[in-house]
Amino acid sequence: MILSGKEILKNVEAGNITIEPFDKSKVNPNSYNLSLSNELMVYENNELDMKIPNPAKKITIPEEGLLLEPNKLYLGRTNEFTKTEKFVPMLEGRSSTGRLGLFIHVTAGFGDIGFAGYWTLEIFCVQPIRIYPNTEICQIYYHDIHGDYDLYSSGKYQNNEGIQPSLMYKDFEKQKDK
Repeated sequence: MILSGKEILKNVEAGNITIEPFDKSKVNPNSYNLSLSNELMVYENNELDMKIPNPAKKITIPEEGLLLEPNKLYLGRTNEFTKTEKFVPMLEGRSSTGRLGLFIHVTAGFGDIGFAGYWTLEIFCVQPIRIYPNTEICQIYYHDIHGDYDLYSSGKYQNNEGIQPSLMYKDFEKQKDK
């Protein structure tokens, strides 16, 4: 079951959901709007390899905006730090964003219970689009969880402070160690 906006607010006030900074005006009927930080990251190589760290560089989004190119992956992050040990967090683009042909998460909209950190956004556009820092670009919503569960403990992305490039190469390293 998805939490209503009123339930999200109650759980923020009770300490079961952390959203920092929190702004009550961003609560929707069943979600909370998150905003884009002023930084992006792009991979430096055209060809990426899952088994190795891929070099990437940071780009600052100026106040006057940044024009994104189609067919290029940009990694961004939310301004908001989120955490919950009671609900499953989910991330979606806002419909206003999607209607501009801007995709906010290519595949990773599903969060694990216990995840704490900033959300890395996998940004992709179908045509050139100008984006701006601090824009409410996506929304988080929460599902109840039933049955026994373990909290997220992978450590790869937990308590991150910036944009996180893929750390998939660590999965291959673990396989080698077995």
